[in-house]
Amino acid sequence: MRRRVTIRRRTWLLAGLLLLALSPARGALAQAWGLPEMSGETKACIECHKIENAPIYQQWGASKHYRANVGCYECHAAAEGEPDAFQHEGQWIATIVSPKDCARCHAREAAEFGQSHHSKGARILGSLDNVLAEVVEGNSGLITPAFQQGTSAAAVSGCWQCHGSQIKVLSGGKLDPATWPNTGIGRINPDQSEGSCAACHSRHSFSSYQARHPDNCGKCHMGPDHPQMEIYYESKHGIAFRAFRDKLNMDSAKWVVGEDYHLAPTCATCHMSAAPAKRATKDRAATAGMPLTHDVGMRISWNNRPAVSIRPEVSDKKMGLPGAAVNWQTRRDNMKNVCINCHEQQWIDNFYVQYDGLIDLYHNKFAEPGQELYNLAKPLLRPVEFSNPLDFVWYEIWHHEGRRARHGASMMGPDYTHWHGTYEVAKHFYSEMVPELEHLISAGRASGEAGKSTAADALEKKLAEVLGSPNHRWYLNQMDPAEKAERARRQAEFQQRYSK
Repeated sequence: MRRRVTIRRRTWLLAGLLLLALSPARGALAQAWGLPEMSGETKACIECHKIENAPIYQQWGASKHYRANVGCYECHAAAEGEPDAFQHEGQWIATIVSPKDCARCHAREAAEFGQSHHSKGARILGSLDNVLAEVVEGNSGLITPAFQQGTSAAAVSGCWQCHGSQIKVLSGGKLDPATWPNTGIGRINPDQSEGSCAACHSRHSFSSYQARHPDNCGKCHMGPDHPQMEIYYESKHGIAFRAFRDKLNMDSAKWVVGEDYHLAPTCATCHMSAAPAKRATKDRAATAGMPLTHDVGMRISWNNRPAVSIRPEVSDKKMGLPGAAVNWQTRRDNMKNVCINCHEQQWIDNFYVQYDGLIDLYHNKFAEPGQELYNLAKPLLRPVEFSNPLDFVWYEIWHHEGRRARHGASMMGPDYTHWHGTYEVAKHFYSEMVPELEHLISAGRASGEAGKSTAADALEKKLAEVLGSPNHRWYLNQMDPAEKAERARRQAEFQQRYSK
């Protein structure tokens, strides 16, 4: 196990880092949390770094760490023998400050983060997404000391920068350039800890304002497959934030919705920050206060990452996280305890009816039948992933468009729910996936291979079943007569109303 502090006597050992304030009766002698004075080692660092790295020195000088006398050495000190330790000006130093290092002072925050999906972000390195970046998009052209056989520049500069890389340490504590610099949220550090606190708390200012700003999350939560930042800015929440962000008190040490600000929420408000308890009224039951948390999954009631959404406790169980013991109903109640500070109970409950309705629509009409059709088509495909048009079509239906629809509904972004979401899902299901399945059926039969002919029959049967179902029979011009008549009546009513 890594030890960032040596056994040599240091005034800044844990006991020193977490000094309790002395009695108020001592007046000017009272010491707040932090070190009573700056260490000699940090002072020595400053002598050079304030000249060589003036912006870093300025950022640190404006931080709470500076005011607590926590400096360069307190965070970067290493012990001889640690994987990334190197000798610098007579001291053992490490470039990377890991969550294990931050936990010396921020134990609760580091523990919560370590139990979250954020800290496991680097597990994408073995996923289908990374196959795209390493093989389909990339090659092995980036040669570094740790990757003598090469690795993909698309993965290094793309996937790994959000999800995190596995840091490779070279001789003398140097870091391999394919894996550093990297502040990916799930970075695998040399001390085997997972994650990067600096992904959100940018060094060296560690600004609360920045960490609470939606753009901070937007480094990763944006783009065609998870456009949460764009959805947020489209929503009424984002509109209110842009209008009132100068009045949201985002620099406050205590930042409780309804107490310190009320005009707009940010991502942090809903997913992480504190909310007060509410007493019971005639319109609602009492609600529990929500403490600040660094496990962003504890207020989420759907995991919309897979082709078919799952409950978060299911994904936590797959990842071996303690959240497996916290059901989605509890997590939804946690979020409702935040919502109630700005919205009344009916508004909140009705929103979740709408959200669940969109999830059900996507599942029943497209995701579940689409997944079954894709699986039945596999015997008719070339065996290499993404060497078939159908691979790309189905992947984008669920990974891009289906996610956009679900995330759009979850964050009240109507344009992303519809035009960037369900419209695109339907368009590509009917105009690309169905024709490609029909082509595979014909090609399978024409192949003369018994196995492919059998697979084509099974696929044709399922496709006919799907298209003949109430969700899709309009495509075959087989809409139920009563439904067809009702739609005609409504269209005539609409035309009469607006033709005047």
